[in-house]
Amino acid sequence: MVDLSAEMGDLWRALGASAPGRARIVQVVAARRGEGASTVARELALHAAGRQRRTTWLVDLDLATSPQQAAITAEPERYGALGDAAAASPDGSAFFTVQPPTRTAAGATWPDAGFLTAQQVGQARLWVTRFRREAMQPGQTVHVLPHGHYWAALARHCDLIVVDCPSVDRSKAALTLAPFMDQTVLVVAAEQADVKAPAALRDAIAEAGGKVAGLFLNRMTAEPPGFLKALGL
Repeated sequence: MVDLSAEMGDLWRALGASAPGRARIVQVVAARRGEGASTVARELALHAAGRQRRTTWLVDLDLATSPQQAAITAEPERYGALGDAAAASPDGSAFFTVQPPTRTAAGATWPDAGFLTAQQVGQARLWVTRFRREAMQPGQTVHVLPHGHYWAALARHCDLIVVDCPSVDRSKAALTLAPFMDQTVLVVAAEQADVKAPAALRDAIAEAGGKVAGLFLNRMTAEPPGFLKALGL
């Protein structure tokens, strides 16, 4: 079990206060796979859920395997049991599209939002999403969309959205969504000596119109990690 409770308290404070009356959307991503960004995103969402008036949403952008749901399911003693699956879109919008479209038996187009569900995590004010890849048909592919409709719709119903993006060596989703995120936290394993990749990601997110909040050093030792270091790299 990975418990980053103390670290998340520091990270939460470093991110600063939200603007009154609107949800904050925080993207968490790493330049390379294996840096621990999904763990940081999950622990940040769990920490924030106990400190918000309304709900916190953990949106899993790994549409191939949905690892966040699997990780939470594997530790019910820590997170609590997952509730029943519900629709994850408040207005029928989606941050992705499945192509070619799915047709119902009546010939109608099945909405993209039907591929995404959400479940409450234990008794916390926390919801986690899952992409229903099993509902895809042979020959279909899924693509993240470069617009903010879904994020704006969801933000009206919660206090915080934590977006767990696949590393950019696997997917360009973080760059596609960067303009619609309030903050992006870059995660790097503390033992990783090569800083060229996170520096390049910082610049790419800025060029895409995103705001980089800083760098979280993911250090799984007894020594306290760094939080949102200045990105001088």
